[in-house]
Amino acid sequence: MLFSSEQVSNGHPDKICDQISDAIVTDILAHDKRARIAAECCIKDYSICILGEISTDYEPNYHGIIAEVLRRIGLPDAEKYELNLLISRQSPDIARGVDVDGAGDQGMMFGYATNETKELLPIPYVLSTRALLKLREQNLAEGFSRLLPDAKAQVSYDYKAGRIDTFLLSSQHRESTSLEEVREIISKIMKESAEEMNLNTDFRILVNPTGRFVLGSSFADSGLTGRKIIADTYGGAAHHGGGAFSGKDPSKVDRSAAYMARKIARDIVLSGRAERCEVQLAYAIGVAEPVSVYLDCFGSAHENVGNIWSDVVQNYELTPKAIIERLQLQEVDYNLVSSYGHFGKPELPWEQ
Repeated sequence: MLFSSEQVSNGHPDKICDQISDAIVTDILAHDKRARIAAECCIKDYSICILGEISTDYEPNYHGIIAEVLRRIGLPDAEKYELNLLISRQSPDIARGVDVDGAGDQGMMFGYATNETKELLPIPYVLSTRALLKLREQNLAEGFSRLLPDAKAQVSYDYKAGRIDTFLLSSQHRESTSLEEVREIISKIMKESAEEMNLNTDFRILVNPTGRFVLGSSFADSGLTGRKIIADTYGGAAHHGGGAFSGKDPSKVDRSAAYMARKIARDIVLSGRAERCEVQLAYAIGVAEPVSVYLDCFGSAHENVGNIWSDVVQNYELTPKAIIERLQLQEVDYNLVSSYGHFGKPELPWEQ
């Protein structure tokens, strides 16, 4: 009955790219609500490439946006990064469907909620995320004097026994920081995270299992937008349609429909109609209404699931335009979701 979930820090190379992509989306939408944006980013060492399709008359300051993201993460030497732009406008074939409020692509998106935590997210996923957020708070307070921004956390949780089995966290550190010091810092964070959720602290602890993690970020691995879609969502506890969120304006149903599916699932669990719920929405390119709406409560529903499904179909407008308007997706600061998950943050409209 062990189930494991992972989260990564905002200094992970893939997350650096997600943050740059979403900073670009946020900046462009602040100046042009009708812009079409699909901005991927890749990074290796000091080289950054922005590639994709962007349709707008606004000219973003890409160097300034990237420098601000790097500063926020805690990465020095922003002036050393070289930028390559490979950007064209959105395909007119796709625009034909989007401009009449149809979906910009085909695909299926999932939303999930569970009452096992106050965030309505799975326990091991919440624990992994909390630990990394605590680690970041400590690093910021210390000015990254001992540990560095790149980190990953993973929790294995025993649902049958209701306890944490294994807590794993690997954090980049300075050459001068010993493994014993890293273990002391991180073990304390792990136990604090567990105590806050009234869970056991006698779990197996794994900290930097290789014994050393000095070289990190884009200098240890390349990074790419959209490569951490499970860390962005539910830690593997729910299905995923495969489409990434970051770098896309809300006309892309990969993003907007996934947020709406989460809201629907969340509403059902919050109302007490089910203890767990997963919602799937599927779309066809150029067509506004979804081609299917699927709902699964995994046997936890407190009423007929067919009635819940009927209420969803009748009470939620699920065209891309309606979703964008209801959740005010052209006004969202996507910097808030580009790291540490897109769900469970109360300031977000799909979490209200």
